[in-house]
Amino acid sequence: MKATICKSWIKTLTFIVVMGVFFGMSLLAECKNWNSADLVAYGKIFASGGNQVVEAAFAVKDGKCADFLLTDKDVLTCPVAEIHTAKPTAAYFEEKKVVPIETDNEMEKYKEIVRSWYGENKKITDGRYDKSLAVKCINGTFVGKKTEKVIAFRGIPYVGQQPVGNLRWKAPKDVVPDDGVFEAYYNAKSAMQPEAEISSLYFQGEDCLYLNVFKSDDAANQKKPVIVWIHGGAYEYGGTVDPLYDFHNFVEENPDVIVVTVAYRLGVFGFLHLSHLPDGKDYPDAQNLGLLDQQKALKWVHENIAGFGGDPDNVTLWGESAGGGSVTSQSLVKGSRQYFKRVIAVSGTPALSRSKEQAVACTNELMEALGCKTVADLQKVDVDKLVSTASALLPLRVAPERDGDLLPLNPWEAVANGAVKDIDFLQGVNKDEMNFFMVTMGGPEPFNEWASEVKAMKYAPMTDEERALADGFFNSIQGESYEPYTRLFSQIMFNAPCVRMSEEQAKAGGKMYTYHFTVESSLPLMKSGHGVSLPAMFKHPDMDGDTGRAFDETFSKTVRKMFVQFSKTGNPSLTAELSPDGKAKVWPLYDLKDKQVMVLDEFNIHPEKESQRKIVDWERTYFLTKYFSF
Repeated sequence: MKATICKSWIKTLTFIVVMGVFFGMSLLAECKNWNSADLVAYGKIFASGGNQVVEAAFAVKDGKCADFLLTDKDVLTCPVAEIHTAKPTAAYFEEKKVVPIETDNEMEKYKEIVRSWYGENKKITDGRYDKSLAVKCINGTFVGKKTEKVIAFRGIPYVGQQPVGNLRWKAPKDVVPDDGVFEAYYNAKSAMQPEAEISSLYFQGEDCLYLNVFKSDDAANQKKPVIVWIHGGAYEYGGTVDPLYDFHNFVEENPDVIVVTVAYRLGVFGFLHLSHLPDGKDYPDAQNLGLLDQQKALKWVHENIAGFGGDPDNVTLWGESAGGGSVTSQSLVKGSRQYFKRVIAVSGTPALSRSKEQAVACTNELMEALGCKTVADLQKVDVDKLVSTASALLPLRVAPERDGDLLPLNPWEAVANGAVKDIDFLQGVNKDEMNFFMVTMGGPEPFNEWASEVKAMKYAPMTDEERALADGFFNSIQGESYEPYTRLFSQIMFNAPCVRMSEEQAKAGGKMYTYHFTVESSLPLMKSGHGVSLPAMFKHPDMDGDTGRAFDETFSKTVRKMFVQFSKTGNPSLTAELSPDGKAKVWPLYDLKDKQVMVLDEFNIHPEKESQRKIVDWERTYFLTKYFSF
């Protein structure tokens, strides 16, 4: 399967590149200005010092040898902190367990593999198709492909017109009725994004508003609960083509649910404030188009999922990272709540958003860099130049806008006042979230350099008293040099917002189940970093680029069962009969008194009070949530 071929190496490879692009950092200063003409490729390397082999260029310049990645143009980033004084020897390759290669352009090889998955879904006009694999929808009849006991429908459009040409930076259009019959065999193009993450190596285009549906091949009489997955990627990367987001294994194990995966506009195509520009009044929604795309997909699901055997009145949103930010934000988006009743947020909250002032500042910087004054000027900019300029200029600064229109100015206040109290929530974080970013940025040294700069930026709006509190937390952390930074930024980005979301929902009288994922990767320094839970949650144990190993299968299956049970009933608890290990799992609601969370430990899933687990420092970091994460 394609997932087995590629996923284990490419997730590590691409996030090294992504983080290098995000933070504009190079581990080895002397290679900043090197280009491929100066370099000779020698072999495969260990990425980030871990034991997961990924193919990348190994090169020599001026008698010194360094490990780093190449594209067909320039060096993007240097992930491994290792410089040698001489050309690598056979003994070095044997020691590092690397194999010599013949090319200096492995990225192109990987792109070729990923793009081999592409195909164009065509209209079927001769009536020759398997009627048992066809589902009639408002905008056409779509024919899927069956593999074993699962039918996948890929590349179904959920809009009437794709957002190209004059529709760039415009709200998505409703589908129009169509009696045609169409193939749904292939993933549609990925959204426009920098070429780094696996989905970005696939074909890209602004015509990207499509979704996939995974269902079991059975004749169930009852309507099935529906899970809608929204991918992460810092609102700038990602796509449904990623093998990690192939839900075949998940649905094969859980045939009583249907899963839908959704693509949406990313980066400056999905989140760019334009209304303040001279001709910007015609683009009132540009700052939150990615959320509006997701909403339009939810509407399509509501209107069409019954044809696939799904229950339109029992839909759960599920997302991770920026996807977690998306699904929690959707609960606050005007007009969206009618389309779902539950939310599962993995390492993501409404804190992953920005203010109007931040959004306008980003647009102004982009306009100046491109020499543009109006939206009309922007429309004339080459799409690749727009992507590359925005990516270099606005790393980790593009996100949904708290505009007071689509999203409330203060999401925490809205949740506390009961805006989402009728929605069931399940959410949580990993024990060592920021370790993932530390590893993928090249290790402690480059991470500490970045973190020191960002820490100063985060402290800037704080009062003297608040800075003293945050510094008190920072200085209290013992251990390696990176640990105060990883712990502080885990609090800012993930832990404190997660706990605050639980607190505010509980204050409003709503249902909230909270977890703390503690299983550790076998890769050095990764620990229980951001995203390491996903292979277990989706039943992809072979995709070990971040985990380094397959997590215990009984544990993994139990987590999946709890999440599925939540999507069915609004309660993730399992009876002994339902639990894979034969032991009941009682998951308590988070409340203001005991603040209980479910600890997802590999060999001991159990509830604990937050006061025992210490996910947040109530005095010294909880207040940071008022500054949000971006």
